[in-house]
Amino acid sequence: MDENFDRSKSFTRRAFVVGAVQGAVLAVLGGRLAWLQIVEGQKYKTLADRNRINVKMTVPSRGEVVDRFGVPLALNNQNFRVLMIPEQSEDLEKALKELSNYIELDQNAIDKVLKRAKRAASFAPVEVTDNLSWEDVAKVEVNLPDLPGMSIDVGEIRTYPLAEATAHIVGYVGAVTQSDLESSDQQVLKLPDFRIGKTGIERSYDEAIRGREGTAHMEVNVRGREVRELQKNESLSGKRLVLSIDAELQRFVQTRLGYERSASAVIMDAHTGAVYALSSFPSFDPNLFVKGIDQGRYQELSNNPAFPFNNKAISGQYPPGSTFKMITALAALESGVAKERTVVHCPGHFEYGTDKFHCWKRNGHGNVDIVEALMKSCDTYFYKLSLDIGIDRIAKTARRFGLGQTYNFDLPEERDGLIPDKDWKMAKLGQSWQPGETIVASIGQSYTQTTPLQLAVMTSRFVNGGFAVEPWLVGYEGSKLLHNKQWPSMNVNTEYLRLIKDGMDKVVDDKDGTAYASQMREPEWRFGGKTGTAQVKRISARERALNIRAGDDEWKYRHHALFVGYAPIDNPRYVCSVVIEHGGSGSGAAAPLARDLLRFTQERDPAKTEMKV
Repeated sequence: MDENFDRSKSFTRRAFVVGAVQGAVLAVLGGRLAWLQIVEGQKYKTLADRNRINVKMTVPSRGEVVDRFGVPLALNNQNFRVLMIPEQSEDLEKALKELSNYIELDQNAIDKVLKRAKRAASFAPVEVTDNLSWEDVAKVEVNLPDLPGMSIDVGEIRTYPLAEATAHIVGYVGAVTQSDLESSDQQVLKLPDFRIGKTGIERSYDEAIRGREGTAHMEVNVRGREVRELQKNESLSGKRLVLSIDAELQRFVQTRLGYERSASAVIMDAHTGAVYALSSFPSFDPNLFVKGIDQGRYQELSNNPAFPFNNKAISGQYPPGSTFKMITALAALESGVAKERTVVHCPGHFEYGTDKFHCWKRNGHGNVDIVEALMKSCDTYFYKLSLDIGIDRIAKTARRFGLGQTYNFDLPEERDGLIPDKDWKMAKLGQSWQPGETIVASIGQSYTQTTPLQLAVMTSRFVNGGFAVEPWLVGYEGSKLLHNKQWPSMNVNTEYLRLIKDGMDKVVDDKDGTAYASQMREPEWRFGGKTGTAQVKRISARERALNIRAGDDEWKYRHHALFVGYAPIDNPRYVCSVVIEHGGSGSGAAAPLARDLLRFTQERDPAKTEMKV
């Protein structure tokens, strides 16, 4: 009996221990369950929602770029393309070859599609081809029953209607690079067909015209396939840009430059700074870059010795030649070195020490005053005065009139040129400035470098009454007016400006003027200006003795031809600068071209019409 009692007692003790352990385990499990349900329940619910919701980005429509009259310079055209969902086609290659019976699709293109399909999820659409014509769209639509997994989709493609004529202004868009991704946190850049601005306005105003992406919250099943749309946030289109450019004038300028081998021109408003045309020739078709240019065509453009990718109007740097003489003339007047009747005798050269500096006119101009020196472009006059003025005074005047600087212009490729002085030479070359360098610099040679845009600004400041006008291109960003500025006065003596303009008027109007051959006889089209011929290589004493001219040289060694002009002559509104690379002479090549541009500009008269928002 005692034995049975002990056995029963032992069993009860074991049962108690087991029960206690089980209870403890259940308590732990229950506590954990309560923790998961009550404390962390919301966390896991959110994770579950994330697992079943796919957020897709929708590409925003890029803002248009138009001219002052609303003529499109960059716009978005419908882009019809064929998409294919791999899992809906049993034999992808067979389906693609069937498609090639209806539209152009070679084996190379088919292979590329197959590679993209292998990398993508089987349910994700893959682009087969794009930029289809209406005829191709119709062919595909009719034959869709025989093309399993394929569909027609409509997107957008950037288009540049004026092509070469506005390539250097508007620029172009291209694919996003790794560098672009690293410099931005915008997720939309990761979309495979997204494009961003690469050059021109497309680049400098990319953030404004890019827009903002939208999102679509899609419910997906366990395999990742979309089931339904839960929420949609529409994308925000990019802003529309209105430029100061006159598209018709721009087209005319580009065509006229096309008669030269390499040239550039700027036409701007002398009072407001609005740029009506800005051209560089040769150019290129920006439409080639939207989807990726053919390597052969790219190499052809890159190897062109006239550099079609360079916007010479803002980045080409040239000695200004005799167009710089207005700067030296004003420096002479302001420093008291010259007055209206100060006369210098020109025998055809100027001697300084043992050096002889030649005037372009071999037999000389005789006695000339400051107006005649500008009209006849007498080198000797400026040689003689320059030593009394000094290079630092000349450089200071040049910078006041917009040379040797950038203007925070709307295009990213702008260069600042070079206006040398004593400090510059010591800092750059470690050498002292020499008097002979001042003599040469006074007529726009030496180290001096300017851009066509700078020359247009310089001329504007001379003929607008001495106001510090600066150039601009973008007038409106959306509905926001960007330029309505009153330019400050430079406080230049108006009598000095009158004398210089009188000389520039006579360059074209007087029979002794260097551009008299380009004069327009009709009073309403009269214009003034200044010719310039910039040496590319020095003429030796032997060549000068033999009367060998730069025009006899190989093209790349010939002088650059320059002209700066304005119209109407009595009340200047429009200013133009022209540079013809290796064109020979300003009077023979650049002045006739500028005449044609100024006449057409006055016929168009873009300043009379406000920009259309």
